[in-house]
Amino acid sequence: QVQLVESGGGLVQAGGSLRLSCAASGNRFSIYALAWFRQAPGKEREFVAAISWSGGRTFYTDSVKGRFTISRDNANNTMYLQMNSLKPEDTALYSCAADFAGLGSDASSNYEYWGQGTQVTVSS
Repeated sequence: QVQLVESGGGLVQAGGSLRLSCAASGNRFSIYALAWFRQAPGKEREFVAAISWSGGRTFYTDSVKGRFTISRDNANNTMYLQMNSLKPEDTALYSCAADFAGLGSDASSNYEYWGQGTQVTVSS
């Protein structure tokens, strides 16, 4: 089992940057595929990015390609989401998720563990 805690959210102007962190506690962090999802008010949760257990494979939703970068540090049980060129439509609650022994996917149903989320607000 793994526990996930996000941090790094905040208020930023359009065009700015933020780096989100997802700190994990528990066993065997290195064999979990990890992902970021987001949910804006009144909208369904959507996939943002995922990374395989080794970090060798990454996936992004089209709207963030070229602007966001997902990475992980297995030695420190932490995953990151570097977000550049932020837009108002990126405003949402960002949550990290873990899939035991997974390869990484965009399907939220594949992820067994979830954090509480960190709020990102981008002003125009």
